[in-house]
Amino acid sequence: MAYKVAAFYQFAPLPDFRDLHQPLRTLCGDLALRGSVLLAHEGINGTLAGSAVATDEFVATLRHGDLFRGRLDHLELKFSAALAMPFGRLKIRLKKEIVTFGDAAADPTRQVGIYVEPKDWNDLIASPGTVLIDTRNAFEVAIGTFEGAIDPAIASFGQFKEFTARHLDPARDRKIAMFCTGGIRCEKASSYLLSRGFAEVYHLKGGILNYLEQVAEAESRWRGECFVFDERVALGHGLRERPAEY
Repeated sequence: MAYKVAAFYQFAPLPDFRDLHQPLRTLCGDLALRGSVLLAHEGINGTLAGSAVATDEFVATLRHGDLFRGRLDHLELKFSAALAMPFGRLKIRLKKEIVTFGDAAADPTRQVGIYVEPKDWNDLIASPGTVLIDTRNAFEVAIGTFEGAIDPAIASFGQFKEFTARHLDPARDRKIAMFCTGGIRCEKASSYLLSRGFAEVYHLKGGILNYLEQVAEAESRWRGECFVFDERVALGHGLRERPAEY
């Protein structure tokens, strides 16, 4: 049996996120889904796997069901497949942030950078003056990244602030393009850079996974595999499973 994997997030005000915890757990349990979901005041972030029917029903409920009452109408969603169940159990957690950054200035519900579709990404990063930054952790970068990308050499996403202070200057770095696995970290990072005076900030819509799905391997500027946080370890072009070697 093949499993359908849904990776999803949306920054949206959820002041009742604590009240959503148990109903969401019940929904996932009834559908026999496994994986993890984070709920916070700022939105939702998760990756779940199950049968194709169950996964599709879950996504439809997020988007159109009574639980969220239409607040997840711009859900960033990516489907992939797994030959074996990639998660051992179900975890629904309440958090301060759906992606930990630790700075109130980074608020994607107020401002984010300019989204770039995968089909336009190659032209952007090849254009003169573009500073290309991989916002992921160092061990993820080691598995794969885009040609010419700067590795911030960080152990956790929260350290991106220190990287910015040491290495980036809004007066010098006038056009910045950023990317991450599924897009969520770039939403926070782009919001933060805008708050620090960087005027022209771009990020890859849907992240690396969206790029690997949409851009043909022959035209790709990606090198290596994309680390994913489940038992598949890494995905290649077409979101095919490629266990990475450490």
